[in-house]
Amino acid sequence: MALSGGVLKNVVVSFLYLAVWLFLSCSVIVYNKYIMDRKLYGWPFPISLTMIHMAFCSTLAFLLVRVFKVVEDTYSMPRELYLRSVVPIGALYALSLWLYNSAYIYLSVSFIQMLKALTPVAVYSIGLLFKKDSFKSGVMLNMLSISLGVAVAAYGEVKFHTWGVVLQLLGLTFEATRLVMIEILLGSKGIKLNPILSLYYIAPCCFAFLSVPWLILEYPLLREAASFRPDFVIFGSNALCAFGLNLAVFLVVGKTSALTLNVAGVVKDWLLIGFSWSVIKDTVTAVNLVGYLLAFMGVVYYNHSKLKGLQAAEAQKKELPADEESGRLLQETEYEGTGKKSDTQEY
Repeated sequence: MALSGGVLKNVVVSFLYLAVWLFLSCSVIVYNKYIMDRKLYGWPFPISLTMIHMAFCSTLAFLLVRVFKVVEDTYSMPRELYLRSVVPIGALYALSLWLYNSAYIYLSVSFIQMLKALTPVAVYSIGLLFKKDSFKSGVMLNMLSISLGVAVAAYGEVKFHTWGVVLQLLGLTFEATRLVMIEILLGSKGIKLNPILSLYYIAPCCFAFLSVPWLILEYPLLREAASFRPDFVIFGSNALCAFGLNLAVFLVVGKTSALTLNVAGVVKDWLLIGFSWSVIKDTVTAVNLVGYLLAFMGVVYYNHSKLKGLQAAEAQKKELPADEESGRLLQETEYEGTGKKSDTQEY
């Protein structure tokens, strides 16, 4: 009975974490749309909004890591590694956030979520470009089915805006590149950053990179429009939601798994589409839904295939004969003894 009670408690806590994550994730997206849309709050300054988020997240992450020590910095990253690995990732993150927030000015929440179904396509394509993935005809066919579904959804979009779609797709491309570069620049060195440490290291980079285009593109407009002093309640709560979302990701992954988070992400997309249609009163056509359903099925199949591949790799690793494993370890030891730097060696 005690065991059953403990299991039940863990299930309830996990669902609570997921519910908090879903609420914050949807809130950030809808909140950003509300701020950026000219017909709603009417503050169309995506760089400024992103910089507010980064400044707020940098400050809170610094307090959690350095002052209150809630999250331990287990890496104490050397300067050379920071400049060569974290800074490029920060630049890509800054660009993706800038472009994503810009798309809210032109596109509906529902259509943006439909376009985000192209994320696996972008990640796989960038992975092929950087030779992190190998070409497989079955996977490529899966990518084409996702792309076809998104194309159908775009064809059925009533408020289609070419520039908004371009911004969203560029943001998606930079985000996919960032994910691949994390694996190349950090994953190869055995560095895995949780969301709080990611903000601690990356958010200041984002703020620095965004400050240059902000001074050129938005600062003059803000000064002329007398909009340089934003509403602290609106923007403070918006930034707090953004930081809370990162913290919720940390809690959900720690309590459940990254796979659970991915499944919850699919639920979030459908919730946002329904919210956009029923509350915001965005037009969602039958063609939209048919196209997104096709893309959704392709994404589900892709995630299922990736999961089966990971499970097969884990099973094969467990079944590896002892002598073969010993031979592999001996070969690695001899390789490192030649004085060459292995792929996983840290600076």
